[in-house]
Amino acid sequence: MTAANLLRADLQLVISLVAPASRVLDLGCGDGSLIAHLRDERGCDVRGIELLPQEISAAIAQGLSVVQADLDEGLAGYPDGAFDYVILSQTLQVVRNPSLVLREMLRVGTHAIVTFPNFGHWRVRGYLALKGRMPVSDSIPFSWYDTPNIHHTTLKDFRDFVAANGGVIEQEIPLIAGEWRERVRRVSFAPNLFADTAVAVVRARG
Repeated sequence: MTAANLLRADLQLVISLVAPASRVLDLGCGDGSLIAHLRDERGCDVRGIELLPQEISAAIAQGLSVVQADLDEGLAGYPDGAFDYVILSQTLQVVRNPSLVLREMLRVGTHAIVTFPNFGHWRVRGYLALKGRMPVSDSIPFSWYDTPNIHHTTLKDFRDFVAANGGVIEQEIPLIAGEWRERVRRVSFAPNLFADTAVAVVRARG
């Protein structure tokens, strides 16, 4: 098993989307596991932004360059086009101002890679319709009272969101997460209904 196989399965897919030797910024990078793999396995020049001090300490212990910042305040410390890829993994739904975050990603990066849970998945729809309760699943593993998710989006909503904020989706990869940390399966038929997770590669329009 390679080091990348120890990562969550959707992050293994993200790694495969990043060209070797790229300049990468990971927003909400946590303990830096993803960018450590990109540095060590793909020779990337990596940076990270994280809010929690304990996560920053864990990332710095791996020799990573990570700064503390609130994504909802933008990326004013970075010039236009500073990175080849800006990554936002399972974080879009927890920021207060997702439009600002996406616009800033497209400003400082040539490509934005965004992963998010699809709240249009049939289990989510069925759970609410049949049980009358907010859904809990592998990809949405929180009860309503302790969830960090404040913006619930579907694949269709995400497409409109990207277009409204000056972006173009270059790749949309709908997934079934299955055993969340071990494997994923791509979805080709009715992805807004059958995918519980999505990975999208976005660039600025024009």
